[in-house]
Amino acid sequence: DSARVGFGPRQVAGLERLLMSSTEEGSGLQQGGCLADPHHPPPTRILARAVQVRSTRRLAMLSNLISGWTGGSTSRAAEPTSHAVDDGMSGPHSYDYDLLVIGGGSGGLACAKNAANSGAKVAVCDYVQPSPAGTKWGLGGTCVNVGCIPKKLMHQASLLGEGISDARHYGWDVPEVTHSWERMVEGVQNHVKSTNFGYRSELMTLGIKYFNAYAVFTDPHTVEVTDKKGKVTTVSAARFVIAVGGRPRYPDIPGGKEHTISSDDLFSLSAPPGKTLCVGASYISLECAGFVRGLGMEADVLMRSIPLRGFDQQMANQVKTYMEEHGTNFIAGVPKAVELLADGKKKVTIEGPGGSTEEAIYDTVLVAIGRDAETTKIGLDKAGVATNPKSGKIEVVAEQTNVPHIYAIGDVVEGKPELTPVAIQAGKLLAQRLYAGSRKQMDYTNVATTVFTPLEYGVIGLSEEKAIEILGETNIEVYHSFFKPLEWTIPHRGDNACYAKLVVNKLDGERIIGFHVCGPNAGEITQGFAVAMKMGATKEHFDDTVGIHPTTAEEFTILKITKSSGESAEKAGC
Repeated sequence: DSARVGFGPRQVAGLERLLMSSTEEGSGLQQGGCLADPHHPPPTRILARAVQVRSTRRLAMLSNLISGWTGGSTSRAAEPTSHAVDDGMSGPHSYDYDLLVIGGGSGGLACAKNAANSGAKVAVCDYVQPSPAGTKWGLGGTCVNVGCIPKKLMHQASLLGEGISDARHYGWDVPEVTHSWERMVEGVQNHVKSTNFGYRSELMTLGIKYFNAYAVFTDPHTVEVTDKKGKVTTVSAARFVIAVGGRPRYPDIPGGKEHTISSDDLFSLSAPPGKTLCVGASYISLECAGFVRGLGMEADVLMRSIPLRGFDQQMANQVKTYMEEHGTNFIAGVPKAVELLADGKKKVTIEGPGGSTEEAIYDTVLVAIGRDAETTKIGLDKAGVATNPKSGKIEVVAEQTNVPHIYAIGDVVEGKPELTPVAIQAGKLLAQRLYAGSRKQMDYTNVATTVFTPLEYGVIGLSEEKAIEILGETNIEVYHSFFKPLEWTIPHRGDNACYAKLVVNKLDGERIIGFHVCGPNAGEITQGFAVAMKMGATKEHFDDTVGIHPTTAEEFTILKITKSSGESAEKAGC
């Protein structure tokens, strides 16, 4: 009775597809899907839970869980629940290119290269509009130039400083050392530029036409591309992929753009940022504050409400506490104005939770309050592509927009993780479907990620809060433990600072639906366990795995204490 519980036809149809898929040949009955596996809830229980939650938004989240249930430990979870329509562009045509990719970031390049490898005639348009501070960069998009790569390298620089301090406790006679920001930036930028060159060379090798120019649609099959000299070229294509990503959002306050920088600028600063205010408590803000502080400078975080919104809040506060203990100052409030002083410093007016205001002086103000999709100036209206009016992002089905021959991947896609590997995988699989006869769809569930704060945080699947929202508190269990890496014992740091948590679904044989770890090398740990979760791992599977001793990852093979037991999860010894 979909009308009674408030489900629309689209939600009901999606749920029906998920349920029916469990009875298809090669699925449930033959290979241990939800109808045959006693650990999986039967369809009647899934439907009953869907009625119970009485929310189309929750049903969508529930459907993600069900898609992981159907098929047990097979790859069934990766099968599409929605299909693109025929775009009519598979045959001969008179356009300039088979495929034109707009955006030369990780996802766009992955799509272009895979299409070219399959015989398509491909072009890529990429042009970087300078940041408000005037920063520009080369081919490769955010990740390579002003994101993941330089961020991880500067995070590593910070960890090395910590390692030098630890080395003294291990018997090394290490003299007092200083850090050269300029030398670090030179090394980082040399690596970035070598990667830019590698991408250019690869495009040439594959016969992909590269336009270092800004593309704007003039009709559904045509764009005008404008280079840095203002030269305009008209280019047509049978198919398009929009992969333009996003750029940092700036606060709408006096001096909010003129006297601040963003992550677009930080990694190429010619001089150290000095005392820095990081506006926002996003992962970008906390990562930047973390390595700035780790490199010996003062770093404050101006936080409007909660840290790492969208992440598990227990884990987020574990990160925040660790950063505070290591010298990062968290300030509650929002910026109201940024003023440039005569000596080049910035005076920031801050409004606190009660409405009171204070002023503080900083060398650098870095804003990291979110990112906006770069879709407003590329003529999508001329192409007929619909966007979400609030976010500017594009609704897709199997990466296909409402215009069948125009596709979108990466951070411009509504409701998908804004992560480089997601864009790469989606672009690769899209190209293989369009030009190599593949039917494999992108699976956006259980995507692993890591926040590279001083205490790294790795996560797969649902937060504890989201699991409770979807399934109800009585239907989940949390296994957890605080721990201290062996390497930290000699320098006497971080007693019970690290934390491991598994969120399991009691209705599904304690299948793991949330994996969380705070500790060193969290990214490396999380990547390995991501495979297990893709395969449908249960708590029993983890318990049956013999750990590698002594490692931090082994913690997940010996978790015994549950939150519901009320026992302390702190520990001593190995």
